[in-house]
Amino acid sequence: MATRLGLGLPQTRQYTLGRDVPDVARTAERIGYESLWVFERALFPEPATQGLYGIPGLPWPDTYRDVAEPLVTLTLAAAATERARLGSSVLVAPLHQPFRLAKSLATLDAASGGRVVAGFGTGWSVDEYAAAGVRPMEERGQVLDEVIDVCRAVWGPDPVRYKGRITEIASAAVGPKPARPIPILLAARTRKALTRMVDRADGWLPNGIGAERVAAEWRRVQDLAAERGRTEPVRTVLRVNAVHSARPYEGEGRRPFQGSVEQIVEDLVAHAALGMDEILIDLQYTPRDAEELKDVAAEVYEKARAAGV
Repeated sequence: MATRLGLGLPQTRQYTLGRDVPDVARTAERIGYESLWVFERALFPEPATQGLYGIPGLPWPDTYRDVAEPLVTLTLAAAATERARLGSSVLVAPLHQPFRLAKSLATLDAASGGRVVAGFGTGWSVDEYAAAGVRPMEERGQVLDEVIDVCRAVWGPDPVRYKGRITEIASAAVGPKPARPIPILLAARTRKALTRMVDRADGWLPNGIGAERVAAEWRRVQDLAAERGRTEPVRTVLRVNAVHSARPYEGEGRRPFQGSVEQIVEDLVAHAALGMDEILIDLQYTPRDAEELKDVAAEVYEKARAAGV
């Protein structure tokens, strides 16, 4: 069975959102992409108070200066498409008030006919946590747990009852309900985060950091699932942040998914061989505009399928 392929939607500042998101979404569905994806970057601190991913001295990429809100972007895509699943990789869940996030995702799923995939992560930016004001970053794991609990409660049958540290629902009808159970996928790498994913989520959101490294992480996930007695398969959606160039990348130091379409496809083949259910290809960063993004997306899809992905 071929690996499913998804495409990242245009969220950065070279795109005109109201026009380009529906256009790219429709085109991607027509090309054959089976899912459409967003990510979350709430702000760009100036001056930086911490490095990228919390690594001291690592600069934030300029593309993070202007990133469209993910659920608004998915809503634009939902209205323009019929079949493609609508996913987040990832929503930084603890930046959101749990009840409002659960209600928004349920509404989007009901409106789209059951196409939402809720991909959550905990993020790493202290500035984003301070701006969101839900809870301090030090409590991000506890907040993520509450987001999952509140989502399951709100998406379930009425009357909804829940009492947590942030959220209290005494007894209420909460609608609309999702069209079907919304899958929750988690980004996770540490043992604690992977244990949460294995115990509480439907699937895992790894990053395309090189086939050997992903293979090692996937073995860890499978071993942990066996250790924890999980019987349901772990659904996998691999995120690929591609850096496309018209010419092949030459010389030492090429990162995975950096270079020409042929080089990107070569990496897709290697990662697909690991048995990932789906690969999300985000190509939005290097194109000048939506026309170029659509052209590159079409070429990647065609050549990936020709290569057996």
